[in-house]
Amino acid sequence: MQVSVEATQGLERRLKVGVPASEVDNAVNQKLKETARRVRLDGFRPGKVPVSVVKQRFGDGIRAEVLQDVVRENYAKALSEEQLTPAGMPSIEFTQDKAGEDVEFVATFEVFPEVKLAEIEGYEFEKPAAEVTDADIDKMLDNLRQQRAEYKPVEREAKEGDQVKIDFVGKVDGEAFKGGSAEDQTLVLGSGSMIPGFEAGIEGMKAGETKAVEVTFPEDYGNKDLAGKSAVFDITVHEVAEAELPELNEEFFKAFGAEGTDLESFKVEVRKNMEREARNALQGKVKNDVIEKLLEDNPIDVPSALIDEEIGRLQQQAVQQFGGGAQMDPSSLPKELFQDQAERRVKIGLLMNELINSAELKADDEAVRAYIEDQASVYQDPQQVIDYYYSNAELLNQVRAVVVENAAIDYILSKSKVAESTVSYEDAVKSKSGEQG
Repeated sequence: MQVSVEATQGLERRLKVGVPASEVDNAVNQKLKETARRVRLDGFRPGKVPVSVVKQRFGDGIRAEVLQDVVRENYAKALSEEQLTPAGMPSIEFTQDKAGEDVEFVATFEVFPEVKLAEIEGYEFEKPAAEVTDADIDKMLDNLRQQRAEYKPVEREAKEGDQVKIDFVGKVDGEAFKGGSAEDQTLVLGSGSMIPGFEAGIEGMKAGETKAVEVTFPEDYGNKDLAGKSAVFDITVHEVAEAELPELNEEFFKAFGAEGTDLESFKVEVRKNMEREARNALQGKVKNDVIEKLLEDNPIDVPSALIDEEIGRLQQQAVQQFGGGAQMDPSSLPKELFQDQAERRVKIGLLMNELINSAELKADDEAVRAYIEDQASVYQDPQQVIDYYYSNAELLNQVRAVVVENAAIDYILSKSKVAESTVSYEDAVKSKSGEQG
């Protein structure tokens, strides 16, 4: 076997492999003999079909099968000989495959990039901790009551916090636009679910009234045809209803899965959940800051094959998230929607893998147990959740991957200058929207 390697561009490699004709011919002859022993042809007894007849009838197909085996075996040998690790499947092209001559083929593929992490000593990060105050808890209780509010119709002007039932037609430059109309839509004023100015324009209206409300779409509005444009909505109010909030009693507490039956016990559980939420959000922010620094200081090329694989996973996740099920083909989603996210994920994976290997980090059993117990703590029966994790090998491996990645973040922080600070609960949970790790 003769082997040569050519680096074409970036991570792409062209592996040229030559296989002696004798090796191929011997394999073809052996395959012909095996076929002659088992093939059944009219006019011949089983096992007595001449090889010459088999060659005449099946020779081309047998040679094609042999060439596949020759390529597979010699490709693997060549990779080992040249110490190459391909990222994805190769593209195979025969440059010579005539019977009786040496076989030559070229395998084109990408390799994994060589990752050498920049020095992490001296990195600087801020590590905030959240303070959950009594006022935060009172506000959360109000939010929980709002979630279970019942709305009763009233004969008065609508105000913030009321639920209204409306029809509306939106127009830009006097023309109605797609998606700008609805009938009998319920809306809680002050919820921020509509564009700025829409909900405020309804305040002061009564059931049966119609009003034209002028608004301006935000510059970053999702529909670029409407972004930054002025619009007029003709709004008709059919009903105004005010919220009746439930009492903070045992029935209310049980509705949220609380174990306690009194207000103070419920507040303790609410505080615990809020502290956990804030802690996880801030840990996510710090993790994202660390990852951003790694990406900034370690620019690397990534194999397109790995990006394509990641795009496939993201497409599948998107279908599952939006309930597409078997009716929707994930590959029908445009690849460009996931390109940037997939490339980022692949880069992070390569960098984290290098760090984990070089620092010899592992997911120890205690850390895995602690992570699972933390995840299970929000359920009514934590032990049942814990048992489920440990009975599912795939899920347990996913946890180990998260734990070892967290260990890598902690490792970087241990080598860095970390400034601790305290932030409010609201500022802590806001950081969720910035997580990209």
